[in-house]
This record gives sequence, C-alpha cells and structure tokens, in this order.
Amino acid sequence: MAKKQKFPYLVGSKWTAQRNVDGWRHFQVVNRKNQGKWVYAEMVAACDPNVRFWLNAKLLQDGFQWQAGWQSLQEMQQLSKGE
Repeated sequence: MAKKQKFPYLVGSKWTAQRNVDGWRHFQVVNRKNQGKWVYAEMVAACDPNVRFWLNAKLLQDGFQWQAGWQSLQEMQQLSKGE
C-alpha cells in the first residue's frame, strides 16, 4: 500500500501571515519538498514574486502565525477575537 502523503494539497494553497514577512502578508505555496520526515513549502508573496522563502509546512498549522486563505486585516482581527 502506498504511504499517505503529508500535506497533499500544499502546492497552490494560499496563506495569510499574522505578521508581515518582508513587508507582505499574502503568500502562495508554489513548490514543496520532502526531507526525511519533514515537508517544506516554498512561499511566494502574492504581490511581489521576488519575495520567496522555504518554510516547514508544519508551521502553517500554527494559527498564531498563519491563516489559510487570503484574509483581510478586518477578517484577521475578528478571528483573533474569536468572533
């Protein structure tokens, strides 16, 4: 039986950083790589394709750092208040 892939829908997913990263909040995953038991995502800023970095995909599950989808500042404030 084939081993289940971690984070199968990673590439193409969109994320909002809770704090600015190199001046931007909205990112998209354009690539992934597996290194041993770790999965890494290559993040690219939505408004500046020159801003890119690799991130351990497990960090995307941390709601204090990242939110799935592209959120407005107002939406992020509502999420942090638990409304």
